[in-house]
Amino acid sequence: MSCRLLRGLIMDARVLVCLLLSVSGEALSSTDDGWFTKVQAEVRGIEGYPVVLPCTFGHPQHSQHSSLQLLWRLGHGQGAAVVFRCTSRAGAPTCEPGPQQDQRYRLEGNPREHDLSLRINSATLQDSGRYYCRVEVQGREHVSFEDKMGTRLRVEAPPKILDLSVEGTEQAGYRALCGVQGSPLPDVQWFGPDDLLEGSLVGPLAQGSTSQYHTVSQLREVEPGQQYTCSASNPLGKEQATLYVLPPRPPPSVGGASPPLLLLLSLSLGAKVLLLVGMWVWMVQGGALQGGSSCWK
Repeated sequence: MSCRLLRGLIMDARVLVCLLLSVSGEALSSTDDGWFTKVQAEVRGIEGYPVVLPCTFGHPQHSQHSSLQLLWRLGHGQGAAVVFRCTSRAGAPTCEPGPQQDQRYRLEGNPREHDLSLRINSATLQDSGRYYCRVEVQGREHVSFEDKMGTRLRVEAPPKILDLSVEGTEQAGYRALCGVQGSPLPDVQWFGPDDLLEGSLVGPLAQGSTSQYHTVSQLREVEPGQQYTCSASNPLGKEQATLYVLPPRPPPSVGGASPPLLLLLSLSLGAKVLLLVGMWVWMVQGGALQGGSSCWK
């Protein structure tokens, strides 16, 4: 087999793999009456940036003169939350959202062109989840269809150090704690003044739906007078923070004052006592002299 032929087979294989990946990334839902929706199985976004969830639909009896109601839900079943809803009236160029609609969500596609794609501005980690699109033809009974597969939105975020602190006592020892956030969950490392140190995870930083993106790392046997660096990294970036552990304060003396201050106070008090004694002696001596002179008279 020639090198040119082998190279051609390799290129064909690569193209086939790419086509398979593209097809596997889409999900198609359909029914016997002709309804269908096509969505992306998974969409990845970056925290703080917009993301689009694709969804297209079709129906053989759909008329361009019909009014449509569109909605997107986050989650499935009773716990689902409607994040976007709009109505596309016959002859209107746009789909009008409700008065209470969150402005972060808007329709990216045109329902008149069978495109229900949703845009989420400034995506957050809380936006992660599975979304479902639904279309209803107004004025006709049971003419509606909802995507059953859903689109998994995975919002990713670079590492962020939320908290860096030290706790403990001089008798029991000190430990440093570093709380981080990110998606994928960041890898945490500790560095001392000279080398890499061994830390350990102590569990999530917060409870709730986003606890999978939070973690706390601890470093034991932290010594006063030294500085330690917490480094968090994932494929999107890296962040570091340095902590300097102050030495413990010396215990206060009796009465809460230092020895030099006590000495100064004692000297001042002694001077006042001597002054009072001197005045008393002067007064006594002066009175005796006056009494003697009167007797001589």
